[in-house]
Amino acid sequence: MRLQEDVIRLILGLKIKQLRAEKNISLTDLAASTGISVSYLNEIEKGKKHPKPSKIAVIADELGVTYDYLVSLQLSKRLQPVGELLQSNILSELPLEHFGLDVSRLLDLFATAPAKLSAFVNTLLEISRAFDLRVEQFYFSALRSYQELHDNYFEDLELEVEHFMEVNGISPEQTPSFAQLAGILENVFNIKITTETFDQHPELAPLRSIHLPGAEPVLMLNPNLTEQQRAFAVAREIGFEVLQLKPRPHTSTWVKVGSFEEVLNNFKASYFAGALLLNRDRLVQDMQDFFAQPVWRPDLLLQLMENYNTSPETLLHRLTSLLPRFFNIKQLFFLRFHHDAAYNHYSLTKELHLSGLHNPHASLLNEHYCRRWISLTLFEELERQKLAGQLEKPLVGIQRSSYINSTNEYLVLALAQPTESLTGTISIGLLLNENLRRKVRFLDDPSIVRRYVNETCERCPAPDCLERAAPPVVLEKQLWQEKVMQTLEGLKTV
Repeated sequence: MRLQEDVIRLILGLKIKQLRAEKNISLTDLAASTGISVSYLNEIEKGKKHPKPSKIAVIADELGVTYDYLVSLQLSKRLQPVGELLQSNILSELPLEHFGLDVSRLLDLFATAPAKLSAFVNTLLEISRAFDLRVEQFYFSALRSYQELHDNYFEDLELEVEHFMEVNGISPEQTPSFAQLAGILENVFNIKITTETFDQHPELAPLRSIHLPGAEPVLMLNPNLTEQQRAFAVAREIGFEVLQLKPRPHTSTWVKVGSFEEVLNNFKASYFAGALLLNRDRLVQDMQDFFAQPVWRPDLLLQLMENYNTSPETLLHRLTSLLPRFFNIKQLFFLRFHHDAAYNHYSLTKELHLSGLHNPHASLLNEHYCRRWISLTLFEELERQKLAGQLEKPLVGIQRSSYINSTNEYLVLALAQPTESLTGTISIGLLLNENLRRKVRFLDDPSIVRRYVNETCERCPAPDCLERAAPPVVLEKQLWQEKVMQTLEGLKTV
């Protein structure tokens, strides 16, 4: 959280720079009249230095304002939204440094065009209130942008995993088991593993794992986890230790988000776990063999999951790191859906888009996602398998999705683990282009279903859609607006 003195420095610098701009006084002129060096004045305006009261008084005299005005936190009406932003701690919490930005550079913009930028900031604040956006949502959005900036591939973390495996005698040709990883966590890092506490506290049931720090740290695992989930939880915990990540969350499911650093460190530990469980070189070779098949072979995808003893989410999320780096498949998306059968409601609970925001993406407007997506139709297959008592193997789906009123078409692979039905469906979409055609031989296999899809029912023009869950109210409003504008244009020429 930003300290109060930091806010004071930033607001003081913003006021001085704004007053200079209004009075057309250069830094050189102000330095000459006050006896303060240009470099020091520059540091003050950037919010990095706070001068002594005597120097503030001299600056105030030269700028024609009172000392009390300069040192107060009150801002003019047009800069008031900026002041609210600074004092809300949002800027201090956002990971600006990870994107090559700092607060002082933003303040330069605010001081240069305060009225327009203050209005823009005020608009952002109003939007966040209207949609009930919380700070942690900004954190997760920032994390996704950070991943996209690096094509979701981090060589430094890959090298850390390789070194860890060498030191601990883990063969890259075999996937480490839960027992193997648990032994390392307990014997090397002195972290005890237990499952007892979950039975005593039913409110902890949604959590997969809990880390209790202290002189004798403990990793508590939910007893209902699958073998794959237990292995990932332990591998993730090892990641925290190897990478020495702090601050960090102490629950696998977010209960409360403290800072962006926690979110980023949690991602790094999870990335470490995925790289540890799904060896990079092995998986790249396996995917090359999979893509080289002349026809669609879902059995090979199931075999991959079995060979690596992994879950659908871990496998497909790992591919979002390797496909851009080793196959040059950079235009892709990753989605995880949950389904509330009681209300027949689908929610997009995790997403990642590389090289731009692709369809589909999360809707904050409670609209109905297109029921033609393989990500959603796979839920129907899950239900059929459940009723038939056939829940032994993961389900695999594939679809070529063409978006209505768009040239975009994606090859979408979807997976679901019946024993983890609450986790939902996991899918990865690859944009169809010449590179994908060269890499994926089975792309034109006639057994792959092709469907026209859209984002949400409310925006879809398809007149014959049997799966529609809501009328196209947003589209109808847009068409009405266009018709009214055409009519108004016609009236002008009469």
